[in-house]
Amino acid sequence: MEREFRRRVVLLDRDGVININRDDYVKSVEEVEFIPGALEALSRLNAAGWKVVVISNQACVGKGIISEETLQTITQKMEKEIAEAGGEIAAVYYCTHRPEDGCDCRKPAPGLIERASRELGFNPKDAVFIGDAEADIKAGKAAGCRTVLVLSGRISRTEAEQISPAPEWIVNNLLEAADRLIAGW
Repeated sequence: MEREFRRRVVLLDRDGVININRDDYVKSVEEVEFIPGALEALSRLNAAGWKVVVISNQACVGKGIISEETLQTITQKMEKEIAEAGGEIAAVYYCTHRPEDGCDCRKPAPGLIERASRELGFNPKDAVFIGDAEADIKAGKAAGCRTVLVLSGRISRTEAEQISPAPEWIVNNLLEAADRLIAGW
């Protein structure tokens, strides 16, 4: 598998990047709503040779709002719809801890990115992390990734421009990020 992931890896946050971010969490398959253009973006990235890996905090499990099984059902539904649109998620990594648990896998810590790198055999310095929040950018930077912030989630352009360290790009959504990546970093 190492050769497969050696180059062209894009790491994506889930909520706010692929699907609509909900203040009350995505708790069921019925609540999954893809951001306009996200399915097309995933298909385009895959067609251009990018491997897509999801790196997402899902504290709703640690808080007892949903079970691990429900999270997996939501993930399977999303992966099915992504596949039907011509895309593929190569791997999914979730931190299910609560913020106060102090784990090393919850973004902004880089633990999940480092784990994915070890397990999938890619160098984070060759990867791009796309997220919708400061924690995503900080996690990506801490792991050595190039970073892109999308404005389709929780943050305004003004807030995005204040993030330190700054992302390489600030774009409107995943489709815009995908098109720019495909055109050449």
